[in-house]
Amino acid sequence: MKIICIGRNYAKHIAELANERPEEPVVFLKPDSAILAKKIPFFIPPFSDEIHFETEVLVKINRVGRYIEPKFAHKYYNEIGLGIDFTARDLQSKLKTKGLPWEKAKAFDGSAVIGSFYDKSVFDLDNLSFQLFQNDMLVQDGNTKAMLWKIDELIAYVSQYFTLKKGDVIFTGTPAGVGKVQAEDILIGKIEGKEAFNIKIK
Repeated sequence: MKIICIGRNYAKHIAELANERPEEPVVFLKPDSAILAKKIPFFIPPFSDEIHFETEVLVKINRVGRYIEPKFAHKYYNEIGLGIDFTARDLQSKLKTKGLPWEKAKAFDGSAVIGSFYDKSVFDLDNLSFQLFQNDMLVQDGNTKAMLWKIDELIAYVSQYFTLKKGDVIFTGTPAGVGKVQAEDILIGKIEGKEAFNIKIK
């Protein structure tokens, strides 16, 4: 499987990091070694002093597809989930300043939290609310209605460059409110009130 991530898909998040609003989706990849194993804490890596959480709606691909038309994109997934794209923000800033790729800041071991998946038919995908709580405090409160590119648009776009395969996961971007994690934090993600993950930071 592969993990395909979308950056800068919520206007308020673009603003909070003072990034330029893109004309098309920003795409990057994480290897399968980035997946945080179930029931395992996230360990802050020694190369960063500023690991940020980025909570995102996830899409699990259910069939092989390439050059998918937007009107057919809905056929390529049945499940929606929630996860975290952990980011070494200090390292990412250094890499961006030098015009270098982001992989070391985005694709390191344990940087992809993949929570529970749910049947998409129980949700309104264009008005889907999700939250992240850090030590019981609400820190991110997002809704897919604020996406610059909707789920089906993202699937169609990504499939122009990468063949999508069964089991691939797309991280669809994070809303505003990203922040730093500390050892002993508890991060709980909810999608339409359903708990999708519960992660301890070490």
